[in-house]
This record gives sequence, structure tokens and C-alpha cells, in this order.
Amino acid sequence: MTLFDLSGRRALITGSSQGIGFALARALGGAGAAVVLNGRDAGKLDAAASILRGEGMTVETAAFDVTDYAAVAAAVAGLGTLDILVNNAGIQRRAPLEDFPEATWHELMRTNLDSVFYVAQAVARGMIARKRGKIINICSVQSELGRPSIAPYAASKGAVKMLTKGMCADWAKHGLQVNGIGPGYFETELTAALVADPAFSDWLCKRTPAGRWGRVEELAGAAIFLASGASDFVNGQIIYVDGGLTSVV
Repeated sequence: MTLFDLSGRRALITGSSQGIGFALARALGGAGAAVVLNGRDAGKLDAAASILRGEGMTVETAAFDVTDYAAVAAAVAGLGTLDILVNNAGIQRRAPLEDFPEATWHELMRTNLDSVFYVAQAVARGMIARKRGKIINICSVQSELGRPSIAPYAASKGAVKMLTKGMCADWAKHGLQVNGIGPGYFETELTAALVADPAFSDWLCKRTPAGRWGRVEELAGAAIFLASGASDFVNGQIIYVDGGLTSVV
């Protein structure tokens, strides 16, 4: 199991005060990594860090806005050595495409796509100098599939998939592995309304071969694999953790 041991490594997880980001931080911390939680709300970060420290993990917090290029550069410079980066920060906005507001389009792209470039570029420079590093970009089943009212979200996540492959093309020669995880539909604070909607939940469970919503802890294995030595020759790949959703029609 030493292939999956993250002891001695330091991981930054963006958007990790709750939901999927918090679950990924817990997974990497449980595998031995020292984790750096990121978000904009320092109070929420401190509360999340307290939970993980109570579980025996080494945790720091870094409150900065991942959509601000200068803020990202300054924050990453102040964090020191990072062995692992998980680009998780993201938002969802819903509206019919013909009515989708321009300002909301740009908000979504800044958060879901621009931030991945900003943070990865800043972190990768240090990794390139050290000739090693792991970057995991959180994609989505919407990196492959569309649904009504979320075309801009799907566009952003499709772009993250291709940016992941582009990062591999540029950075693999420097010893970095850049891959993605594409979650399906998971029960989180942000999906609570959909989980509580009987019609949507019924549709989703029938559409998903596994027949249910995902649980955030079920993302742990893919994250640990892609952050560890077990994936040292895996590059530019997206692992869909979706109960089979992207495999069937």
C-alpha cells in the first residue's frame, strides 16, 4: 500500500470548506498528506480545518479568491512547496440558454475555468522546478453530457477537460501528472434541492446504472490514486466517478 501513501506531501484543495472539496481534502489527509484548505470565507475554512484536525490530520487554511489572478499568485507564493493541487472550486448557475445573462456567463467561466488556469499555472511553476507534482482538476459528467438550462456550466466543464489534457501536453515532460475526476451526481449542500425533488431524483436513479446518488466519500479512491505514486504514468486522463452514468444511453 506504499504506492498510495501520501505521507510527507502537501496538498492544496481549492473550494474545500464544504461539499466535494472538503471530502477530497479529508481523503488526502487521511492518506497522510498535509492539506491546505482554500475558500473565500475564513470562518468556514477554520470550521472545516477544526473538523479535520480533530481527526488527526495536519491542516492549514488559505483564504483567497481563485478568480483573482494577482491574489492567486500572491497566495501560492506564500504557501511554499506544494506537491499536490486539486482544482475543485466551482459554481452552478441555471437558466434557459436564450435567457442566460451575460454577467452570469462570465461569473461562471471565471470560477469554473479561469481559476483552474490561474491556480494550476502558479502551482505548476514550483512543481516544474522540482521536476515532480500532481494536479487533479475536478471536471464533471457535464464534461461529456449536456442538459437543459446548464449549457454554460457544461461548456466550462468541457473546457476544463481539455485544459487538463493541454496541461499534460505541456507539463508531463517536466515530471508532472495532470489528470481529472468527473463526478456524477452527488449528495452535497449544493445539490440538496435536487435530492429533495422526487421527480429529479427518480429520473436520476433510473438514468444511473448504479440506481442512486453518489456519496462524496466515494470520490476518495480516485483522488488518492491520482495524487499518489500509483499514478506516476497516468497523464491527461479523466476518471468518471458517476455510477455508470456516462457509459449508457
